[in-house]
Amino acid sequence: MKERIELTADLRSTGKANSRALRRSGKVPAVIYGSSQNENFYVEEKAIKKYNTRAYENALYTLKSDSKNLNSLVVLMKDVTVHPVSQKPLHVDFFAIDLKKPIRVFVEVRLEGKPIGISEGGLLNVVTREVEIECLPTEIPEAVTADISELGVGQAVHVSNLNLPSGSKMISLGHLTVAVVNKEEEKATAITEAAPAAAGKAAPAASPAAAKAPAKK
Repeated sequence: MKERIELTADLRSTGKANSRALRRSGKVPAVIYGSSQNENFYVEEKAIKKYNTRAYENALYTLKSDSKNLNSLVVLMKDVTVHPVSQKPLHVDFFAIDLKKPIRVFVEVRLEGKPIGISEGGLLNVVTREVEIECLPTEIPEAVTADISELGVGQAVHVSNLNLPSGSKMISLGHLTVAVVNKEEEKATAITEAAPAAAGKAAPAASPAAAKAPAKK
């Protein structure tokens, strides 16, 4: 069973002034969706900073609270709004889940092995870094994997080639490319052809009407 993290939560009043006061005291305003009713509460800033990382992506949290509407709810952290400069968390959205019902989540795509095409002069281009799957909350994998060691130049691995754990269902389209080994000259050609086009758009010629317009006095 997927380990759950205990997170202390307390109800809060709404309003910008109250939210600012909470942030000054090291708290982060939060809201929870998916339960019988949406609840406004707050959590500790230090906890959000700790868990808002790749290592805790799709982690399950059990709320601990004096409020009966919050206490013991199992939730996912869905979105964290951060300050553009300080990167301090400003607001958190949580989603309440039923452990017995499948949910849809995005998980990392993990590529294993070194393509043989690289030794043939190819370049590995990773196109898709995460996919959407459906599974029980307690069975969310850390990542889905694909072995790319046999990829030669011009060959690709697609979403349909990814290895899913038992009980998981792929939601992302199977034909989508995950990674491809390109010829080095193809990449160089694409860059060379794109440069003149970009240069041509950088300084468009003046229209005839503009050229004949009299100068303003």
